[in-house]
Amino acid sequence: MCPTSTVAMWDERVSNLFRRNLQSTLTYWSVFFSFGLCIAFLGPTVLDLRCQTHSSLSQIAWVFFSQQFCLLAGSCLGGFFNKTTRCSLITLFTSTLLISVVFSIIPVCYEVVLLALVMAVAGLAMGCIDTTSNVQLVQIYQKDSAVFLQALHFFVGFGALLSPLIVDPFLSETNCIQSNATANATRNLKHIRKTIIPHQVHNTSAFHLEKEGVAITQVSYAFWIMALINLPVPIAVFYLMYKKGVVACCRRKSTPLLPADQLASEVQMTEIPSDPEKAEAEAGGHGAFDCFSSPKLEDASFPYFAVHITAAMVLFMSDGIIGAYSAFVYTYAVEQPLSIAHKEAGYLPSLFWAFIMIGRLVSIPVSFRLRPSIMVFINMTGVILTFLLLLIFVYSEVFLFIGTAFLGLSLSSIFPSILAYTEDILNYKGCGTTVLVTGAGLGEMTLQILVGSIIQSQGSYSFLVCGTIFGCMSFWFYILLVCSHRMYIRDASEIQQKDTTHGDSGIPYQ
Repeated sequence: MCPTSTVAMWDERVSNLFRRNLQSTLTYWSVFFSFGLCIAFLGPTVLDLRCQTHSSLSQIAWVFFSQQFCLLAGSCLGGFFNKTTRCSLITLFTSTLLISVVFSIIPVCYEVVLLALVMAVAGLAMGCIDTTSNVQLVQIYQKDSAVFLQALHFFVGFGALLSPLIVDPFLSETNCIQSNATANATRNLKHIRKTIIPHQVHNTSAFHLEKEGVAITQVSYAFWIMALINLPVPIAVFYLMYKKGVVACCRRKSTPLLPADQLASEVQMTEIPSDPEKAEAEAGGHGAFDCFSSPKLEDASFPYFAVHITAAMVLFMSDGIIGAYSAFVYTYAVEQPLSIAHKEAGYLPSLFWAFIMIGRLVSIPVSFRLRPSIMVFINMTGVILTFLLLLIFVYSEVFLFIGTAFLGLSLSSIFPSILAYTEDILNYKGCGTTVLVTGAGLGEMTLQILVGSIIQSQGSYSFLVCGTIFGCMSFWFYILLVCSHRMYIRDASEIQQKDTTHGDSGIPYQ
């Protein structure tokens, strides 16, 4: 633990840096709220969208896939738009505006193919937001980025929690396609909503819902409300573009927000380059290929690649656990051996996401005192212990709720902590962010498919077994990341010593 005086100085320095970048930071946080708002609405509204498009459950399930696949593509694409702050702001403005447009036009998508295309556009925008916002915060705060990344991911949780609450009053209580065949059918739509899993097309065969008839749904109002709620976000990004002089027709002379002497001292304290655009250009881009264009890559290729790969695999597993647990905990709870009532089991996914958000909120002050590597170690230990206890108390309905809450807390801050830790290793160049974001998204989609297939063939008990295995694998990849970090430092020291000995000409100094 640091002495009080040291912590106070560090807090003062960080608060000064935060004040200087207040508008940019708040804008990036609001952008991630937009990302969370868009990521969580599809599951609850899928049955109403099925009625709107007069499609089957198997057809509408592919809309999940189109969104998630394009989110991965957008995460990679976003890395290529981070050459400069100008490009990143234009990307964020376009992406957040597209999300409002998508919310507005979803109610008029009466064909499932058209809906899938619209959701694919939304996925691309979300992927660009995910990568760009993380990269920009890392570039601004560098060694202090852990705190602000925790806050960033709190806002995505807040948006994901708010979105289902907005759509819930407008969801259909009975079959929203009215016909003679459906007059007395399908009363328990909440159970079907919880059972339909993203990317799991095969699990829709157990339900038969009519496609022919008059569609009666009010879910359009929910989308228009979310479009209005999201609209201030692109406006905020546009205003930041104006303040930064990015808008060509509205360029303005930038003026310091603080007195000149205070500004100079803070610049020296935080070691911020005098010309950020020039510094970014010299540092190179942050695309997926730019990350691996180090001029001395031949001297330290294995540790350099190992840091990227092991960190991405940690997030592949941890984010995969989040996606799989939130998707299948309801299915696990309503089946043997627990057989919890549908209404009670429906609270489990909400409880899980609520404690993820609480954990990210708590992690903001905690990250002031603990290094990201220590936080990841504590979180992963909590994940493994929680799954082991869930296996031990497999017949306890009460402990399933308690374990779900603790698991949400344990998983909450892994992503921002791993991101801060990896960028610390790589000297805050923003290179690893694209790789990590893509790895996390790929894990969330892949492990859901894998767990769904295993549950269908082996039974619901395999749900906890899979979670335990994935948690242990994630911890193992974290150990490899720590080892890669040590190798990277050792090789970097050898390269530096070699350069000092031989000089630029390669001839030893006399």
